[in-house]
Amino acid sequence: MQDKEEERSLVNVENKLTKDGFTADFNVVDGRLHTIGDDANTTTYGPEDVTIVDFYRFEGESDPDDMSILYAIEASDGVKGTISTAYGVYADTETDEFLKKVEDLGKNLVKGHK
Repeated sequence: MQDKEEERSLVNVENKLTKDGFTADFNVVDGRLHTIGDDANTTTYGPEDVTIVDFYRFEGESDPDDMSILYAIEASDGVKGTISTAYGVYADTETDEFLKKVEDLGKNLVKGHK
């Protein structure tokens, strides 16, 4: 039996999301969400094009570098993936601003995808 700490590790959550079809990796550049990978095939999305399906917060015991949030995101064209960001003093303001716009548009679903 896994303990709570182990099952809530970032790696285990990422593995579960991958099994659930969240296979793309995203980042935010110039106010738009980009798929990471082959630059020739990069797709970009505005806040109105994506929905936050779920999120997971991870806090380190004593190291602030360990504090992060992993978001499961689905784009309007069906692409599903994840983006992670630190929070607190190490936060990526561009990513945070993009995700805040998504939330402000009411594009965040009730936590608990299948």
